[in-house]
Amino acid sequence: MNPMTGEPSEAPDGSGKSPTFKACPAVFDVMGSGYAYKTPCDIEFFEDAAGNIHARVLDAQYKDFLQDRMPMPQFVHPRGYHEKHFAWWADWAVELPEGYSALYTQPLNRFELPFLTTSGIVDNDKVHLPGTMPFFILKGVTGILPAGTPYAQIIPFKREHWESEFDVSVKQAEMLAKNQENSAKYRKPDGGIYQKEVWERRKYE
Repeated sequence: MNPMTGEPSEAPDGSGKSPTFKACPAVFDVMGSGYAYKTPCDIEFFEDAAGNIHARVLDAQYKDFLQDRMPMPQFVHPRGYHEKHFAWWADWAVELPEGYSALYTQPLNRFELPFLTTSGIVDNDKVHLPGTMPFFILKGVTGILPAGTPYAQIIPFKREHWESEFDVSVKQAEMLAKNQENSAKYRKPDGGIYQKEVWERRKYE
């Protein structure tokens, strides 16, 4: 499968097309939820002779878009990424209705991206200011990150108090039978009943 376009590849046995991630509404849905921050220009990442990572914004108009950051005390940097990190700085802010917050996170299921944006939640019904989002660069990756690359996903949600309950009366055999029933019913190459009868399309305009 082409990870950028979602186009299916041939099945190993030559019998036809293999199902793509689009056949799983849960996976596909999360990738299109909310809104996206995108890079406004090309950015070059390069290493010096000592292997230290550096970045250069290639359009003077957006020179403040990317900032160097010192290591964050007591924050474990992700394995496989440079300890030195940077921060995105967008020049616009989010404003939400009363009672709503927003989750800011790495574009979900976009594993091909060479960076990892840290996650945070902001009560954007009260705060409407641009902010910085720290991110880490994958070791061994250099070159140009093109303009228009999504670097953060913004998912608004209503703030609510929740309470959890656990049902310990369900037997393991019942759980296994229910799981097999659900798999037969919902896990189909075309999305199955879940996509046709359960799933509801979200709108983010």
